[in-house]
Amino acid sequence: MVSLFSEKAIRVLPKAKEFQVNPVSIPILLGKFLADRTSKSPFREQSLFTEDKKFEWGDNPSLKKVIQSQEDFGLLLQIPQELRNAISIIEPWEHVGIDARGEEVRASKNVAFMAKKVANCGSVLFPIWNSGLMDLDRLTAAMTASIAIILEGGNASVHDASQWTHPACPREIMFALIEQLILSRFPGSAPVIMICVSHQLAGECHIRLLRRAVEEILSTEKLENDFLERDCLAELKAVCEKIKSVGENLKIVKRDGRVIANGWNDRFFAVSVNEDIEIGSRHLLPYKTPHPLQTTVPIELINAHEVMADELEGVIDKMLQYENNIAISMFHSEEVNEEAILFANWAYMLLHNAIVPHREIVATSHLSWLLQLPYAVEILASTEAYGEVLTECSCTCINYKDFETRVIRRSFTCQFHPELLDDLREIDKRSEPSYSELKQSDGIRLLARLLYEGMQE
Repeated sequence: MVSLFSEKAIRVLPKAKEFQVNPVSIPILLGKFLADRTSKSPFREQSLFTEDKKFEWGDNPSLKKVIQSQEDFGLLLQIPQELRNAISIIEPWEHVGIDARGEEVRASKNVAFMAKKVANCGSVLFPIWNSGLMDLDRLTAAMTASIAIILEGGNASVHDASQWTHPACPREIMFALIEQLILSRFPGSAPVIMICVSHQLAGECHIRLLRRAVEEILSTEKLENDFLERDCLAELKAVCEKIKSVGENLKIVKRDGRVIANGWNDRFFAVSVNEDIEIGSRHLLPYKTPHPLQTTVPIELINAHEVMADELEGVIDKMLQYENNIAISMFHSEEVNEEAILFANWAYMLLHNAIVPHREIVATSHLSWLLQLPYAVEILASTEAYGEVLTECSCTCINYKDFETRVIRRSFTCQFHPELLDDLREIDKRSEPSYSELKQSDGIRLLARLLYEGMQE
């Protein structure tokens, strides 16, 4: 791979005026793409591949920005417009899996191709598996200033640290990064879209953040600015005791009745092996909460999700209302557990509502980071196989409610790969898709919709 600032990369840089991006035009072009399935491209149709039919990071004008070192990152920070006018793409692994042809699939290139072809939008790649995190705080601050952040998939298991074999990127680095991104959805910040293993990492990080919140609140003896008649700390502790009790006693039960996790400290609580491997095209189904008589999930968790789903819009659920038989590409053998997300949603809502009356006290304390937690997390859709639901939690919408304005901001996670076409191939290992072909792809349209909605919040 060629670095952003290497001599070889500089030789392939296009003239600036030919590739200038107007950030205002990007949502306009995405909206044009989403308006129908038949209209022609607003651009003159031309290949994004090089003369030798390649579309490779560092070697292609559309893929020139690759941040592989602290030096690269430092230089990037000197030209902030490069991030403000681009999508930040994070790779936790060098590929997302191996397809039926035995080919490794580096799906980050597919994201960059779609963004350029559809909206003339550039991309900046952060191959964390190779570079490491560098400076976590500065990195997340920089990426949240971009148009959007997309975290790709990978081949390692969330619940098995030994599978994270790249020395620069052990599992704990990805936990730290995703926790930071979950806590960094501020007004005007970039929406985050997490795919495949990043969707699973997000599921685990929701539980880690909730455990941290509960532990810090319960271990706090005094809030110095708590002068009101109502005891802020006592109310927060009462909520946390309830969250802790439910978390420690909630079981994760597979459809065949197997109990695979007992409580939120179990390593399989958030993510576990799916009942079957999902590879290939799958149909999305609107998510339905389990019937109270057919599940071990407490009724208050089910009700909290239904109330929240009625209140908020998660984009994918709306698409399912208007577009029948949405087909997307699956490429995984593990899943985020439905019970864990129902629990996380309920716990986030409890914490948010407990903080609201005392937010000025929390804001001036060591617990102020709690104000950055999501308001809710909604399961949007499931996938089916052989006429039955296989992956209940195939995608989520992470909702953030501003304490003062009540404005909602959103980020998204997907177990499926919306950036892959039906053949599951890396973009330059197949014939180059046209604008019209991309318009026919349910997955590409879904990814464009998530970008379109998220970047305007």
